[in-house]
Amino acid sequence: MSAAEPRRRDRPPPRTGPGEKEVLTGFLDYLRESALAKVDGVPERDLRTPGVPSGTNLLGLIEHLAHVERFVFLGERPRDWSATFHVAPGRSARDVVRGYREAVAAADRAVAACADLDRPAHAGSPGGPAPSMRWALAHMIEETGRHAGHLDILRELTDGRTGR
Repeated sequence: MSAAEPRRRDRPPPRTGPGEKEVLTGFLDYLRESALAKVDGVPERDLRTPGVPSGTNLLGLIEHLAHVERFVFLGERPRDWSATFHVAPGRSARDVVRGYREAVAAADRAVAACADLDRPAHAGSPGGPAPSMRWALAHMIEETGRHAGHLDILRELTDGRTGR
């Protein structure tokens, strides 16, 4: 690697507690922070610039993840899932990140209040009964990990920064 090449700054997977809930929440928190790290320090204009023909951009992925957190753990279904990938022009990056952190905090409260992972993640929604908290945690790990990978690629296309 030459001095001009960017160095990867990977964080290793988290060390967690011994229980199933601690392992699941530990990995989910790790992925959440990895996703947020990808938007840190990027100029607002670049956060909104699509990196691929589909129009996907860094800020839109964080907005989408906030909606998924609220849906999976709180049962708050958006009217239009495709719209969750788009940030209104008047919302700042700071607002979007704050909204994501608020969604994560609300989700964390729901997870903390659940003593049995076999119990429903929330009261349910018009679309049907809620999944178990175990399923909700596993799904959010998958969803956040998938979009963290998208964020990795978009960030590298934006300014060359790589790593977790």
